[in-house]
Amino acid sequence: MSTDDAGVDVTAVSRETLVRPITTVTPRYALAFLAALAAIGVWVAFYLQQLRHGLIVTNLADWGSGGGVPWGLYIGAFIWWVGIAHGGIILSAAVRLLGMDTYQPVARLAELLTIAALTCAGLFILIHVGRPDRLVTSVVPAWPTRVQWSPLMWDVTVITAYFVLTATYLLLTIRYDLHRLRDRLPDRFAPIYALLLVGYSEREDAVVERMVWWIAFAIIIMAPLLLHGGVIPWLFALLPSMAGWAGGVQGPSFLSIALTSAVSGIVIIAAAFRYAYGWEELIPDAVFVGLGKWLGFFSLMFLWLQLQQVITGIFAAPTTLQHATEVKIATPLYWVAIVLVALAMVYVFAASLRPSLFSIPVLVALSGGVLAGTLIEKVLFVVEGLMHAHFQLYSGVPGTYTPSAVELSALLGTIGIVAAFFLVVSKVIPVVELHAIESDHEEVDAR
Repeated sequence: MSTDDAGVDVTAVSRETLVRPITTVTPRYALAFLAALAAIGVWVAFYLQQLRHGLIVTNLADWGSGGGVPWGLYIGAFIWWVGIAHGGIILSAAVRLLGMDTYQPVARLAELLTIAALTCAGLFILIHVGRPDRLVTSVVPAWPTRVQWSPLMWDVTVITAYFVLTATYLLLTIRYDLHRLRDRLPDRFAPIYALLLVGYSEREDAVVERMVWWIAFAIIIMAPLLLHGGVIPWLFALLPSMAGWAGGVQGPSFLSIALTSAVSGIVIIAAAFRYAYGWEELIPDAVFVGLGKWLGFFSLMFLWLQLQQVITGIFAAPTTLQHATEVKIATPLYWVAIVLVALAMVYVFAASLRPSLFSIPVLVALSGGVLAGTLIEKVLFVVEGLMHAHFQLYSGVPGTYTPSAVELSALLGTIGIVAAFFLVVSKVIPVVELHAIESDHEEVDAR
């Protein structure tokens, strides 16, 4: 047993703090859960209209009536959620692989964010195909014969692989915690804990540690080569007929957006748990200071790559690329996205020079702005890439695109799903690894 200077059992106090979300239900929790369910309910109501009448309710999937935009917010949000998922698990993997112990309190939150975000990304594909049965009648049968050369099938393959890797990674690390915290966990979830701990013995801990290290290594390698630095941007970059999409810069650009949005999401979620459960000691200020610095760095990468695309698109570029770039920089929403990301970068760098400027609420607010900015950029990327292709997709002048209420409800619904996911999971398993407090105990013992 380890004690502090006052003789208090540090281990017991910390472990009770760790399981506090599981053992307590507050009015704020109930209100947040109802708000998440309401957001999901709004989306379900609109989605039932789409199932009944078809994609016509969105003005998508028709080259003419959609103004040349068969893809819109659905695909833009798909890219955005996939980016958040990939960036989240990259952070968690880096914590284990590179020994970044400062961020261990938020590592599992990043893993859970990956699971939730990948689910939402897959949901947008399900929504966009119109009838859900098309995934079974079209995508699944085509996979064996199309995976060799279709970037879309590569996309399905690597996202599935990433989901499996992340779920395995999460399950392996949860077993350690559940075994040691079982006496503090509620009996009402005993069947779930028994299932998760099937065959567990402490002898497996060393083996699991090596397995998790190799999974983290695979994730770090796959992310820039195959996932949001490879396959996802290849869906667009390998289409030379779309002037605004094609080009090698899309891989690094997508990866920078993934990392920027993922760090922003983790900041918001970590701050929410810290505020709701008084986790100032469990998730200290140092975690947010570090996450803020990473947010500033990734924001700088995002802005630099946007500058690369604009400069190469307006200086002696092919006519269609120049036209697409000029339209982009003439769009006010594009500059809204740039400003939202730039504000976060400037604040983080200013706070690094003058620490007294740092504030967690300000960082959370700017992180929300970054998430909005990256979503706007991805939707504009999809929409304007279709509107300004190398060839006329239909006669007449390209139309305009405005997300329909049906599409906006889907975005609201997926945000509600992520919120509900964290609210439910936090009542069943610890959302912070036991290792995060064990390292602190070792330091106390050493003193």
